Amino acid sequence: MNNNTQNTIAQLKEELIPLIKTVVQDEVKSNIEDFMRQSELRAKELSLIERIIRVEEEIKALKEIEKARFEAMETRFEAMETRFEAIEKRFSSLQWFMGIGFTITSILIAIFGLLK
Repeated sequence: MNNNTQNTIAQLKEELIPLIKTVVQDEVKSNIEDFMRQSELRAKELSLIERIIRVEEEIKALKEIEKARFEAMETRFEAMETRFEAIEKRFSSLQWFMGIGFTITSILIAIFGLLK
Protein backbone atom coordinates (compact mmCIF):
# COMPACT_ATOMS: atom_id res chain seq x y z
CA MET A 1 0.00 0.00 0.00
CA ASN A 2 2.84 2.22 0.66
CA ASN A 3 4.13 1.74 -2.81
CA ASN A 4 0.65 2.08 -4.29
CA THR A 5 0.01 5.33 -2.40
CA GLN A 6 3.32 6.67 -3.54
CA ASN A 7 2.40 5.83 -7.14
CA THR A 8 -0.97 7.59 -6.86
CA ILE A 9 0.70 10.61 -5.26
CA ALA A 10 3.26 10.67 -8.05
CA GLN A 11 0.47 10.41 -10.64
CA LEU A 12 -1.46 13.19 -8.91
CA LYS A 13 1.69 15.31 -8.89
CA GLU A 14 2.21 14.68 -12.59
CA GLU A 15 -1.39 15.62 -13.35
CA LEU A 16 -1.80 18.51 -10.90
CA ILE A 17 1.53 20.29 -11.32
CA PRO A 18 0.96 21.26 -15.01
CA LEU A 19 -2.64 22.20 -14.19
CA ILE A 20 -1.56 24.35 -11.25
CA LYS A 21 1.18 25.91 -13.38
CA THR A 22 -1.28 26.91 -16.10
CA VAL A 23 -3.79 28.28 -13.58
CA VAL A 24 -1.11 30.25 -11.74
CA GLN A 25 0.42 31.50 -14.99
CA ASP A 26 -2.99 32.63 -16.27
CA GLU A 27 -3.78 34.32 -12.97
CA VAL A 28 -0.41 36.03 -12.77
CA LYS A 29 -0.69 37.09 -16.40
CA SER A 30 -4.16 38.61 -15.89
CA ASN A 31 -2.99 40.36 -12.69
CA ILE A 32 0.03 41.81 -14.47
CA GLU A 33 -2.15 42.95 -17.38
CA ASP A 34 -4.57 44.65 -14.97
CA PHE A 35 -1.68 46.29 -13.16
CA MET A 36 -0.20 47.52 -16.45
CA ARG A 37 -3.57 48.92 -17.57
CA GLN A 38 -4.01 50.72 -14.27
CA SER A 39 -0.45 52.03 -14.45
CA GLU A 40 -1.05 53.34 -17.97
CA LEU A 41 -4.27 55.03 -16.84
CA ARG A 42 -2.45 56.64 -13.92
CA ALA A 43 0.32 57.79 -16.23
CA LYS A 44 -2.25 59.33 -18.58
CA GLU A 45 -3.99 61.02 -15.66
CA LEU A 46 -0.70 62.41 -14.40
CA SER A 47 0.16 63.61 -17.88
CA LEU A 48 -3.19 65.36 -18.17
CA ILE A 49 -2.82 66.92 -14.74
CA GLU A 50 0.65 68.21 -15.65
CA ARG A 51 -0.72 69.66 -18.89
CA ILE A 52 -3.57 71.34 -17.05
CA ILE A 53 -1.14 72.83 -14.55
CA ARG A 54 1.08 74.14 -17.36
CA VAL A 55 -1.92 75.65 -19.14
CA GLU A 56 -3.11 77.31 -15.92
CA GLU A 57 0.36 78.73 -15.28
CA GLU A 58 0.53 80.04 -18.85
CA ILE A 59 -2.89 81.67 -18.49
CA LYS A 60 -1.78 83.26 -15.24
CA ALA A 61 1.38 84.58 -16.88
CA LEU A 62 -0.64 85.95 -19.81
CA LYS A 63 -3.01 87.69 -17.40
CA GLU A 64 -0.07 89.32 -15.65
CA ILE A 65 1.38 90.47 -18.98
CA GLU A 66 -2.01 91.79 -20.03
CA LYS A 67 -2.37 93.64 -16.74
CA ALA A 68 1.07 95.21 -17.15
CA ARG A 69 0.22 96.31 -20.70
CA PHE A 70 -3.04 97.89 -19.59
CA GLU A 71 -1.22 99.74 -16.82
CA ALA A 72 1.34 100.99 -19.35
CA MET A 73 -1.47 102.13 -21.65
CA GLU A 74 -3.13 103.89 -18.74
CA THR A 75 0.05 105.82 -17.96
CA ARG A 76 0.36 106.74 -21.65
CA PHE A 77 -3.20 108.04 -21.70
CA GLU A 78 -2.56 110.06 -18.55
CA ALA A 79 0.53 111.59 -20.18
CA MET A 80 -1.49 112.39 -23.31
CA GLU A 81 -4.20 113.94 -21.16
CA THR A 82 -1.67 116.27 -19.52
CA ARG A 83 -0.35 117.21 -22.98
CA PHE A 84 -3.85 118.00 -24.21
CA GLU A 85 -4.48 120.13 -21.13
CA ALA A 86 -1.28 122.08 -21.80
CA ILE A 87 -2.26 122.59 -25.46
CA GLU A 88 -5.73 123.68 -24.37
CA LYS A 89 -4.18 126.29 -22.06
CA ARG A 90 -2.01 127.55 -24.90
CA PHE A 91 -4.96 127.86 -27.25
CA SER A 92 -6.97 129.59 -24.57
CA SER A 93 -4.23 132.17 -23.93
CA LEU A 94 -3.70 132.56 -27.69
CA GLN A 95 -7.41 133.14 -28.13
CA TRP A 96 -7.36 135.83 -25.46
CA PHE A 97 -4.34 137.54 -27.02
CA MET A 98 -5.92 137.43 -30.46
CA GLY A 99 -9.17 138.84 -29.05
CA ILE A 100 -7.30 141.63 -27.30
CA GLY A 101 -5.24 142.28 -30.43
CA PHE A 102 -8.32 142.51 -32.65
CA THR A 103 -10.02 144.74 -30.10
CA ILE A 104 -7.05 147.11 -29.92
CA THR A 105 -6.73 147.10 -33.73
CA SER A 106 -10.41 147.91 -34.21
CA ILE A 107 -10.20 150.68 -31.57
CA LEU A 108 -7.17 152.14 -33.32
CA ILE A 109 -8.91 151.96 -36.71
CA ALA A 110 -11.96 153.70 -35.22
CA ILE A 111 -9.82 156.39 -33.61
CA PHE A 112 -7.79 157.03 -36.77
CA GLY A 113 -11.02 157.01 -38.80
CA LEU A 114 -12.50 159.67 -36.59
CA LEU A 115 -9.37 161.81 -36.72
CA LYS A 116 -9.44 162.22 -40.48
